[in-house]
Formats: sequence, C-alpha cells, structure tokens
Amino acid sequence: MSSRLDARALRDIVLDPGSWLSWDSSVPPREVEDAYAAELARAAEKSGQDEAVVTGEGTLRGRRVAVVAGEFGFLAGSIGVATAERLMAAVDRATDEGLPLLAAPVSGGTRMQEGTVAFLQMIGITAAIARHKEAGLPYLVYLRGPTFGGVLASWGSLGHVTIAEPGAAIGFLGPRVYEALYGEPFPPGVQTSENMASRGLIDGVVPVDELADVADRALRVLAARETWHRAASVEGPVDGDGTDADDPEDGRSAWAVVTASRRLERPGARQLLRTAATDVVTLNGTGAGESDPGLLLALARFGGAPCVVLGQDRRGQSLSAPLGPGALREARRGMRLAAELRLPLLTLIDTPGAALSVAAEEGGLAGEIARCLQDMVTLPAPTLAVLLGQGTGGGALALVPADRVLAAANGWLGPLPPEGASAIVHRTVDRADELAASQGVRATDLWRAGIVDRVVPERPDAADEPVEFCQRLGRVLAEELAGLLGRDDVERMRARTRRWRHLGR
Repeated sequence: MSSRLDARALRDIVLDPGSWLSWDSSVPPREVEDAYAAELARAAEKSGQDEAVVTGEGTLRGRRVAVVAGEFGFLAGSIGVATAERLMAAVDRATDEGLPLLAAPVSGGTRMQEGTVAFLQMIGITAAIARHKEAGLPYLVYLRGPTFGGVLASWGSLGHVTIAEPGAAIGFLGPRVYEALYGEPFPPGVQTSENMASRGLIDGVVPVDELADVADRALRVLAARETWHRAASVEGPVDGDGTDADDPEDGRSAWAVVTASRRLERPGARQLLRTAATDVVTLNGTGAGESDPGLLLALARFGGAPCVVLGQDRRGQSLSAPLGPGALREARRGMRLAAELRLPLLTLIDTPGAALSVAAEEGGLAGEIARCLQDMVTLPAPTLAVLLGQGTGGGALALVPADRVLAAANGWLGPLPPEGASAIVHRTVDRADELAASQGVRATDLWRAGIVDRVVPERPDAADEPVEFCQRLGRVLAEELAGLLGRDDVERMRARTRRWRHLGR
C-alpha cells in the first residue's frame, strides 16, 4: 500500500495554493465514558485534528469546489455521530451553494465505541449525498487506503466518478474481522483498488499527483451544463460536412455499405474521442462488478459542448467476446449519469450484434435491451445517436431511440446481419446482398425513411481517411449537441415521443 497522506497533505496537493477555507466548527463536548474520552484526546493530539473528517472549500484549477476528506490518524477515520454531523453539514452546504463536491474517504468504518447509533449515521450521510446529486451537482470520489465498512457502503460508493489510489486496501468486511469470524485469512489480492478496477467496481486507479488533472477534466464536463456556451467560439461544421437537407445518395449498394462498415481499418469510438473530443475521462464498468470491453463509457466535450458517451467499441468486440448483457448494464449506468447531471447522452453504435450464448441468455440480454430502450425513450437528458458503423440487431437497437439520429455514410441498421436475414428468408446466406437492399439498411435508406436526420459524408470511405472523417464527425457532433442543449426540454421530450410512436406511419 502507498504511504498514507493525511487530509491536509492531500488537500495541499490537489487544490490551488492558498485557496483552502475550512468549514469545520468545533466539536461540542461529548458525554462519554472515561476510556473513550481518553481515546478521543489521544487521537486529537496524534492527528492534530478534532474529528475524523476535514471539510471546507478551495479552488481546483480556478474552479470553486467543496471538499470532504477522511483523516485516518483520528481513530482510524471511523465515523461517529459528531463525524457524521460535520460531514452532512458540509454536503448540505455544498448543495445549497451549488458547488461540485470532492470526497476522499479513508476509514476503518463505523466507530465501535458509539455502537449502533454511529452505524446508522450512514443513512443520513447517504441522504445528504442523494440530495446533492438530485440537484444536478457533481460528486467525485477518491478512495484512499484503507476504506472499509459503512464508509465504503455509503459515501464511498456513490460518486458520479469513483477512482482510487494505487495499492489501496478497499472492501466491505475488514480482513481482521473476517479472520476473527471465520478462522482463516481473507484471500489476498481481492480487497485492492486494482482488483476493484478490473471488476468494474471503480473507474480507475490514479496516483495522487495526477488527481487534480483527472478531477479538473471530469469537472470540465460534469459542471459544464450551464456554462459551456460561455466558452470561446469553436470550429463548427464546414461546407461538405452534411446537413439535414443534403440527399446522401451516392450510388453505393447496400451490400457495399455493409462491407465497408466491416473494414478493420475503419475508425471507431476510441479514435473519434482521441481525434475530435476534449476533456475525455474514461469511466469503467457498471459499478456493480461488471465491465464489458465492447462498451466504452466516457465523459467528453465536442466543441465545448459536454456529453456522456456510450460507444460500442469495435476493438473490444469479437466472435469470442461479443457485446453482452454486462455492456448494456454499463450503458444504463451512463444513462443514469446523464440524467442525474442533466448532460446530453451521445451513443455511438458500431456492433456486429449482441452475444448469442448461454451466458447471454442467463445474463438477461433481452431484458437489458428492453430496459435500455425504456431508459432511452424516457431519459430527461438530451440524446444523440450515431450509426458509426455496423448496426446489427438488438445490441444496436438498445442505443438508437434518441432525440436526433445521425449516420456515417457507411453506417447501417438492421434486425440481423444480412447473412442471417438471408438464412431466415431464403434458407441460405448467399442472398445477403439482396436482403440488405430490400430491408433498407443503408444510411441513405434510413434518411429517406425519417429514421436518420443527417448523414455525415465519407470520402469515399472512413477507413481511407480516418482522421479527416473523425474531425468531420466531431464538428457535426459539436453543432448537434449545442442544438440539443439549446432546446426546450418539454418540447424536446414531446418530439421524441412523437418520433418513435409514429415511425413508419
């Protein structure tokens, strides 16, 4: 485990020099047993703090932020009644003043000397954080080692973005307690920040000297809903980038489009973010123990406009690792994030199809598609979908029903791969080209049917001009996101409902 920083040292590394303002008030005298009173006095002398949390505000790269940080030197960072009161007061103040909240838990858990009443403080802490998030304010968590028990099971696990220090010991049941109860050591390597990241329980492992940079990038997106338009002007679409009114017909057959979408050199979600986005913060997993390489979840900005990105990652999908139900559960985490922070949701559709397997069936693939559809059509945040490449079956369908739908010129959407459709209709895959044409899967066909609003040109194929295509699409996304952010929410939701209710009629 890395050497432990106290709350003051961590604060001084992350915040702008000289910007700290404490919110802590003196802890009132406590009527406790003599032995506990002596422990409190020793803890205060040892740590130089009067409680196990430090609260206040400062600036991070010039942005005002609220901070709550655990102090392990005070009774192992344990949470008692006074600790919880200080913590809740700070969260409430951050909410009332509209500030992003940065939390740095470190704790052995509940303060055993105060018993059940201390244990139940986690309820009030959770309620305060829920109120903060309901106000649409960012909550970022940096888990330090060790963080255990009720702290991890409350304010340590509620972040919009949750990262941890390298080598941190993190878990629910402390290893000492486990060994006492079960007579054997807890298996090594489980309760570590690295293992949590690999399991999709946290978003990443970040050294403390990189924390300010990650938090700054995240806040540039998460806190940009109301301020993005105040930034300097950015490059928008240019002639030839395509508009709603441009007829995208260029004579390519449906089969030629499908074939082009499958080229290995075709740029995907990752290259689009690298080339055309700024302030990218990659998130990880569902937060509930799943992480699917076929789904990329990130925060990003295009042309200054913020968004949550759900990208079907062509690099992470294969016959041996197709898009599974875990990817859709991860996508639903992104939808919740967009809803909580009132940020636009951008979905990038590029999949040869969802998994067809025992594991997918038993993992609830069909149910996850249904729940994605439900979340998408009811999401209060603005939504923008892009057919970036292959749009096959339910895996694509789950991310389609947005306020606006764009397509790359060689993007397409169909109920099955054309080969599969041909096998159903003609009992052979040899007529896949005919089925692709008759089903109207091309971006051109989708535009004429009113399914796609705008087609982004490829000249002639994104695989042959990956950087130029990504820059072109990035300019279009900047314009589209700005347009969605500028729309009235009630009108936008009504239009979304009409669009998908009357499609094809």
